[in-house]
Amino acid sequence: MYRSDTTADEAAEITAFRRAEKKYKLYYEQSSKKKKKPKQVDLSQVLDFNSILNSHNQNDELPPGIAAVRCGFDDLPVFRLETRPGFYFIPGALSVDEQCKWIRESLRSFPQPPNRTNHNAIYGPVGDLFVAAKEGKVLLEEEGSNGDGQKWRFCEEGVAKLRSKGNACKSVSGAALLRKLRWSTLGLQFDWSKRNYNVSLPHNKIPDALCELAQKLAAPAMPKGEEFHPEAAIVNYFGLGDTLGGHLDDMELDWSKPIVSISLGCKAIFLLGGKLRDDPPLAMFLRSGDVVLMAGEARECFHGVPRIFIDEENAEIDSLETHFSEESHLLDYVRTSRININIRQVF
Repeated sequence: MYRSDTTADEAAEITAFRRAEKKYKLYYEQSSKKKKKPKQVDLSQVLDFNSILNSHNQNDELPPGIAAVRCGFDDLPVFRLETRPGFYFIPGALSVDEQCKWIRESLRSFPQPPNRTNHNAIYGPVGDLFVAAKEGKVLLEEEGSNGDGQKWRFCEEGVAKLRSKGNACKSVSGAALLRKLRWSTLGLQFDWSKRNYNVSLPHNKIPDALCELAQKLAAPAMPKGEEFHPEAAIVNYFGLGDTLGGHLDDMELDWSKPIVSISLGCKAIFLLGGKLRDDPPLAMFLRSGDVVLMAGEARECFHGVPRIFIDEENAEIDSLETHFSEESHLLDYVRTSRININIRQVF
């Protein structure tokens, strides 16, 4: 699903992609105060497709190297980069209502078994994680075997304290697990140990509504006369300071079909490099509701996310905060997080 470069750290430090990652990564000022202050970052070279869209709508102008096409997608302009064939950017592709819907699904439904998450390796299948976090429950390691092979179960905090008193039962709060959620996989499951899709692993079909949305979004990047068939997806969850290092998505069979990438939550910086790590990458803002398509040659380009913004000035989530104003747990999560849904055709 992802292939990272295997060069030594010393070599990676000198590549153009690595330099860009270090440039935009979150660092803090040295201070004696308890509250850490983020270092200022020069964002003047970051492409802003929201501003490009506004300028295009007002005077039909575009920066050099950027073209716009209209593909019948709600009459929205779809931008492409002339230096990166197969890369498409659709700013504001999802309405605020749609964004909120998929944020809810990403937290409530997508981590549900049989979908796998980064927690499986330690805790096994963890069901109802968002509900457990909301209700203040604790995941407790059961003593012995219950016959179903499940060693960890959610219980009330008071019960967990009683059971763990005087013994070595391990426990972790649902809230902590939700904050440590980093990925979940939908549809065909990816086997990270073998680095391929394992069709024998239990899985549910990608929800119909997400399939329909992905098919609609994929249209600008699809070969003429063909339809996108969503078969797998990975949902990435980013918190403060989290990054996604430069990588390639190379485990799907047909690279002419796009990866459909939906951004939700706090604004981020996305780096799109070339076929080599030493090709200088382009930096661009990703806002909630933006969609990126990568097909053909663009599938051979290194890409990553070196930074998300959670401060009021840069996060740009006012509309999401308004919609979640009466859902405190979702509001608290969205204020410090970004979610990225990547939908793929495997075969």
